[in-house]
Amino acid sequence: MKTRITELFGIQYPIILSGMTGVSTPELVASVSNEGGLGILATANLNADQTRQAIRKIRGLTSKPFGANVPLMLPGAEKKAQTLFDEKVPVINYALGKGNSLVKKARAYNGKVIATVATYKHALAARRDGADALIVTGHEAAAHGGDVTSLVLVPSIVDAVDIPVIAAGGFADGRGLAAAMALGADGVAMGTRFMNTVESPVHPHTKHASIEKTVHDTVYTDRVDGLPCRVMKSRGAQRLMNDRIPLIRALFTSRDAAKAFGFPWITMLLGILAAGWQKSIQLARMANAFRPIQKSLDDGNWEDGVIPLGQITGIIHDTPTVKELLERLIIEAAAAHQNAALKFEG
Repeated sequence: MKTRITELFGIQYPIILSGMTGVSTPELVASVSNEGGLGILATANLNADQTRQAIRKIRGLTSKPFGANVPLMLPGAEKKAQTLFDEKVPVINYALGKGNSLVKKARAYNGKVIATVATYKHALAARRDGADALIVTGHEAAAHGGDVTSLVLVPSIVDAVDIPVIAAGGFADGRGLAAAMALGADGVAMGTRFMNTVESPVHPHTKHASIEKTVHDTVYTDRVDGLPCRVMKSRGAQRLMNDRIPLIRALFTSRDAAKAFGFPWITMLLGILAAGWQKSIQLARMANAFRPIQKSLDDGNWEDGVIPLGQITGIIHDTPTVKELLERLIIEAAAAHQNAALKFEG
């Protein structure tokens, strides 16, 4: 299956593993890349040294192309990005910031850059900054999708840019892959679907909950981690949404986040308090969500925890291996394409 995405990254299938914090580990990244897709390492919960170790672990598990992401608004992003350049990661994926300097540094070693965007405005800015491709994230997506659904957002951006578009948000099977191609995309990025695979590090209880949930069992709010975010409905999510004193709570919860980011606790706490009122509330909520997310991913306690989950969870009914999933998607996409062609002929 050839598209501009497969040619750009040198992969077999136009299928990308989204860089999900705590989920897109070296093992899952390598599995997706080994089976013909493009795995993207999540680095949001890693410091620079841990990021370097993870990249080297991936290289020990696969010789295929892979990527790593860097959310530019998070503490330590600049140092972490430099680690990606030092290690000459083949594909850099950035979000939540301006990427022109990343593009320049990646180009120095022939690296490729994907910008993750959720709005038309940010898509145009990423194109101006020199991104090689865009991950366009619709409203249906887990975590930080935009206000517009993929069915509308993807073709609007496809029409506006001349670089490949990867559709994200609402894709979990071959029908979705075929639909994305019909909308003009050159590939799909999947998070929730890859989260529920054998190779995913997520606790089995949380994977099972994903199978049981319907398309109605998620909530989209900026009161969980400070940004508009889609998560599974749970007691833990509701608790964060009801929290009226996030800054007070962050006095305690920021310790866990600081440890993960490799910062002294007092440095992170002062950074939150000095960011200005609106930004500090946002960062405080991000710190407060850190442990509940771990509770779902690592402990399987999704009821009291928080798990980013896309609406597509409602059509996920099993936990396949990555190999089984990718092979299934390609077969289903071909069948969906043929079925659509027959309907037009009729």
